[in-house]
Amino acid sequence: MVELVKDTFYTLFPSVDACENLRRSSSPDAVVLLVCGNSSCRMSVMSTAPQKRAISVAEFLEGERVSPVKHEYVDGAVYAMAGATTTQNLIATNATGIFYSQLRGKRCQVFNSDMKVRIRQSRCTRFYYPDLSVACQLNAGSDTYQDNPVVIVEVLSESTRRVDEYEKREAYLSINSLYVYILLESNTLAAQVYRRTDDGLVSESYTGAESVIPLPEIDCALSLGEVYFHVEFFPIGSVENESTS
Repeated sequence: MVELVKDTFYTLFPSVDACENLRRSSSPDAVVLLVCGNSSCRMSVMSTAPQKRAISVAEFLEGERVSPVKHEYVDGAVYAMAGATTTQNLIATNATGIFYSQLRGKRCQVFNSDMKVRIRQSRCTRFYYPDLSVACQLNAGSDTYQDNPVVIVEVLSESTRRVDEYEKREAYLSINSLYVYILLESNTLAAQVYRRTDDGLVSESYTGAESVIPLPEIDCALSLGEVYFHVEFFPIGSVENESTS
């Protein structure tokens, strides 16, 4: 069986019969349009199998309570999350511990990667699992997500970098309560910080063990030397490739 891709125009065929033969050998779910001239034919896949039904927020939350795998939710679509490497977990755990020690006994609380963040936008609702988040106005104790994070941290990997730097950054920064979005590299000692100020969004870069990210918004500071304590770096892609081989 030939797999045809939706919304794709296939190149010229020498005859109508040749194009028709390919159509007949394709998936039975494919709906094909033939555009033919005097001596040739062009084929376009207009649609494939019916689209899956959108998952409601209530269905997603109920499913996550019993699912052994974490999923993120974007406008009715659910995406399984890949597991993190030892290096990424160590960076996230170190950062969580730093926040915990500095926030202990205070109003704001740090949450690890088991806590979702809900993002309600005019066009859709999203649920993400950041590597860590800090909230000062907490949801009810029975909730499995937070609505009002003030700091969010993601540990980058080659497979998640594009989503973390673009899709999630845009989504997270649409949360009115969020002050700071921090991206921690996993293959070098560096961080990128996006901070909301009275003058707009400011981008800050930090490198080296002596660097400290000030967080006066929550009366904390994040030392990169402590964040990357006992972390070993590997060539880009080597760790992730091993984990998927």
